[in-house]
Amino acid sequence: MGRLARLLDRPRPRLSSLRTTFAVSFAVVTAAVTVLVGILSYNSAARLVRVDQQSVFTQVVQDVRDEVRRYQLMPADFTSSRPGHELVRPNRTNVQVLGAHGEIVDHGTPPLPVTAGDKAVAAAAKAGKAVQYKDVHVKGEVYRIATVALGKGHGAVQVAQEFSDTEDLLRALQQRTLILMGAVVVAAGLCGWWLARRITRRLVILTSAAEGVARTRRLGIEVPVTGYDEVGRLGRSFDRMLGRLAQSEEDQRRLVQDAGHELRTPLTSLRTNISLLRRIDELPPATREELVADLTQEARELTDLVNELVDLAAGQSDTEPVQRVDVADIAEDVAGLARRRSGRDIVVRSSGDTTIQGRPGMLQRAISNLVENATKFDRGGRAPIEIAVAGPARPGMVRVEVLDRGPGIAAGDLIRVFDRFYRAADARSLPGSGLGLSIVREVALAHGGAPFAFRREGGGSVIGFTAGAERGHHDTGGTATGSRGPGRDPSRGT
Repeated sequence: MGRLARLLDRPRPRLSSLRTTFAVSFAVVTAAVTVLVGILSYNSAARLVRVDQQSVFTQVVQDVRDEVRRYQLMPADFTSSRPGHELVRPNRTNVQVLGAHGEIVDHGTPPLPVTAGDKAVAAAAKAGKAVQYKDVHVKGEVYRIATVALGKGHGAVQVAQEFSDTEDLLRALQQRTLILMGAVVVAAGLCGWWLARRITRRLVILTSAAEGVARTRRLGIEVPVTGYDEVGRLGRSFDRMLGRLAQSEEDQRRLVQDAGHELRTPLTSLRTNISLLRRIDELPPATREELVADLTQEARELTDLVNELVDLAAGQSDTEPVQRVDVADIAEDVAGLARRRSGRDIVVRSSGDTTIQGRPGMLQRAISNLVENATKFDRGGRAPIEIAVAGPARPGMVRVEVLDRGPGIAAGDLIRVFDRFYRAADARSLPGSGLGLSIVREVALAHGGAPFAFRREGGGSVIGFTAGAERGHHDTGGTATGSRGPGRDPSRGT
């Protein structure tokens, strides 16, 4: 435990907070998605624009070829000075007319370069023959050029379309896309930071509470719990865990204090009697016999007390496996053992379904304590001690009662008989530690039930408990009969 505390208190290297990790992760994911979408969108848009421009240029060239094939046109028919030239000059294109030998008859704007291939097309006999060039640079601009033969060696028409403005448009679109992606990434980072802060705020509170427990070793730290999501459930579970640990620590402290107090009396008596053993030769035989008997009795009571303390501590450990058990069968086993030990007549009565999910060892100990308590307070009694097992008292619950005809329990003691080490005034002269009924209470609460005690009509007492599904944990504070008042059976209602 000390080593664990030292490990918890040891300073550790500072790691990035969950909030920062969440915000950075959110920003990275958003950036990746944004970049991917931006690239795909830009490539799609650029491809559509380029394909559209190529389709337009291809259609313009095809129209010129159809025109020269349908009519016998001359270079003069395409010159810009000819009336009606707009009918044969394609719109939004640069047109340059070549003569029969490839000479420029009408310059384009700007003038287009003439290659050997263009001159060969100009001298071609077949109308509509064409040659195309891509990415031709003219005065710093990029063009696509197609040269179409007029036929019969009359010359050719050069049609050019500028693509630089399209690329400029695409570059502008690319820049705006990059700016937009950057803005989205920054906004995503800020949004992720805000969202991470909102989500992890309660986790930070829980972390502070856990660090406070590790630092101060105080389990009573209050854990603020809000919300009904996973973090809220974690907070409530952590708060319940601290409550259970605090209650367990308090139970252990109280058990140690009570045990220490109860052990002082027999130990003091033993020391006194042991001191007398030094003068045993001086004592008369009757006194010797009495001294040895006292030592034997005190040693037996001390052994019983230690055994019951061990049983009480072990009963809270939940180490025994849960299984399907028949409480009536356990009562029969307890009755048989008690008959052999005490010689008393012990009767078991059962009714209904008495099987539950429970821990057989704990249930046997509880019933055995009830029977031992009845035989102790009903010494010399002739009426049989009865064990009544009935089920179900409530859905899934079994009721166990032990009935005797002893002196009964005083009304003022009914609410305290299940307290640890409590012994009624008329029982302090009898052997016992005051832990037997406390163990019964622990077993009942561990099995989802409660102990009860009330006076029996015609004299005597009825002490027992209810049990059902094993809960695996229980609250050990208070008494089961304290809120009911003396003489009432808490398992029967009002």
